Amino acid sequence: MENYFNYFTEIEEQFRRSRSEPVLLSPLDWALIESWKEQGFPLAAVLAGIERSFARFRAGKRSYRKVNNLAYCSQEVFRAVEEARAAVAQGGASPGARAQPEAPFSAEEIARFLTRSADAVESASRRAREAGQQVLAEELAGIAASLQAFSVPAPAQPYGDLEGLERNLTVLEEKLTASLLRATAVELLAGFRAEVDRGLMPYRRKMANAEVESLELRFLKNRLLEHYKIPRLSLFYL
Repeated sequence: MENYFNYFTEIEEQFRRSRSEPVLLSPLDWALIESWKEQGFPLAAVLAGIERSFARFRAGKRSYRKVNNLAYCSQEVFRAVEEARAAVAQGGASPGARAQPEAPFSAEEIARFLTRSADAVESASRRAREAGQQVLAEELAGIAASLQAFSVPAPAQPYGDLEGLERNLTVLEEKLTASLLRATAVELLAGFRAEVDRGLMPYRRKMANAEVESLELRFLKNRLLEHYKIPRLSLFYL
């Protein structure tokens, strides 16, 4: 397994190094990285694609312009991923293959993260109940209870399977997002979608339609979670 839990940070660092100037990634940049992760793009291929993108940019001698978003690298990332997959299909080693690293956080840190997440979802449940959204309140309470249960692992295997825990958290986050979508007013969702459309303007010409649609969904999910004051349910955000 490649350096699974450093996927986000290594891509962020590669983009910063290649740009040679400090830059803060936008919410859409983070959503794009997440889409690459969920599609199984090898980390080494993504890093190579970013490096190639900046090499091409510098060769174009456009010193008066700057690369300000990660979507500029999207096409070269796709090419690098396809090359990596072709090499594997021909019997070569995957450029993304690495030895499994030691987890970058302790069992205590994981337990605290899960407890904080459970508390945040429980608080959202109370606010929903106070607002008369009984169905949403009950659904959120169930998710909070599941998170709290995950925060107390079996003594014989304290968070031994981090990928398994991450899969469980992904399922919970999908349930959470579905609950929030059903309960959110149409007017508020329309405002979020308008915000997504504005944010995606510099991305659309550089990305395939399917990738844009995926990015729209992830950005909408992030805005919903922010609105309800609920953190991402993933060890990537620990």
